Amino acid sequence: MKFSMLIDSLLVVASMTLMPGIISAQTVATNSNEAIVSNWNTLSSNSSSVSHLEPFDLVAYAYQGGLLQHGIPSGGTLVFKTLNSNILAKDLVMAAVNAKKLQPQVLHDQNYLNAVSSELIALPDYAAAD
Repeated sequence: MKFSMLIDSLLVVASMTLMPGIISAQTVATNSNEAIVSNWNTLSSNSSSVSHLEPFDLVAYAYQGGLLQHGIPSGGTLVFKTLNSNILAKDLVMAAVNAKKLQPQVLHDQNYLNAVSSELIALPDYAAAD
């Protein structure tokens, strides 16, 4: 049982190590002979107070109590409520948007929400190792 948790943890660490390179990759598309470059890690110029948190960092921030003022519990309570589906990825992202830690557009980014959901699923394993 412990060996499988170790393997799971190693897979999570490996994926988190590779994630910044994947996220910062740029895609190029053409639209009427005009190149459109989108970089998912770039914030808009009018959001100087908003930073970008990776899904793992968002869950860790919440676990450490960073979103208490926005209705997200910390520590074991967060783990318990996540296990019981009382707190979902969308709840966490909404709280982070309200805390000005994420841009509001992230609420509609299904890839980001799925990644946060995956991190919430892994949260009990992280907490057990804590």
